[in-house]
Amino acid sequence: MGEQILTILTEITGTDEVRNNRDMNLFDEGLLDSLATVQLLVELDGELGIQVPVSEFEREEWATPNKIIAQAENLKD
Repeated sequence: MGEQILTILTEITGTDEVRNNRDMNLFDEGLLDSLATVQLLVELDGELGIQVPVSEFEREEWATPNKIIAQAENLKD
């Protein structure tokens, strides 16, 4: 699942840096904004069947590639 999420993040951010630096804060680096976040949630649902209500999305818990993978794995179980 981690590899699929990294592929989604690469497509959304337009950079492979998300694969190389998985602890990079995507919001601080300007790679994720509110529109990209919605796109990420839509892709997680469409590609992996993981539904994340926007009302329950905590930006800090989803700030890095590693955190996104961990959150998605928790929701998938």
